[in-house]
Amino acid sequence: MKTIVINASPRNNWNTSKIMKSAQKGAESVGAETEYIDLYDLTFTGCRSCLICKMKDKQRCKCYWKDDLSPLIDKILSADTLLIGSPIYLSEPTSQYRALLERLIFSVLSYDGNMNYFEGKINVGIFYTMNAPKEYYESNMKEYLSVSESSFRLLNGDVKVYPVCNTLQVLDYSKYNMGMFREEDKKKSNENQFPKDLDEAYKLGAILSSEK
Repeated sequence: MKTIVINASPRNNWNTSKIMKSAQKGAESVGAETEYIDLYDLTFTGCRSCLICKMKDKQRCKCYWKDDLSPLIDKILSADTLLIGSPIYLSEPTSQYRALLERLIFSVLSYDGNMNYFEGKINVGIFYTMNAPKEYYESNMKEYLSVSESSFRLLNGDVKVYPVCNTLQVLDYSKYNMGMFREEDKKKSNENQFPKDLDEAYKLGAILSSEK
């Protein structure tokens, strides 16, 4: 089993990356071969609408744009599991997450009437990290985010989502104009809830990387 683990946050050692590294350990615990990628370290754009992936003389399920993302898409489409995490900015995953989603899914999307060229099966685990409390995610964000999440179903595997809420954004809130947050509450959540989130990420990484 091969599992690709992607941190779609610009911060390489904060909430999202910690969650993804825990998910990676979970995948490794069931014997999966893993590869971890910090998405913001790559140079790429979203889909350029070149339509080469839809040309009749070209291989299906491949992105032909020449940048750092196309080789990663090849790796994902040859893997068994994709674990990807993103912080939520303005109620959306990051722009790099969205760019990867565009390029990956468009390369497998069929315009021949059957919707999907991809014949394999890739399980997908999506992790969101956010300042918002769990209640706000459930009432205001969950249904909205499910629209883009459904695109991953074209990879023919299970799609699981885990939200990590009320995260600690900085170590010292007194240095920033962040008056709407109480540092004491944020640190309490980080001490009490975040370890549970790390454990759940580990479990989900293991589950998705052991399912065929």
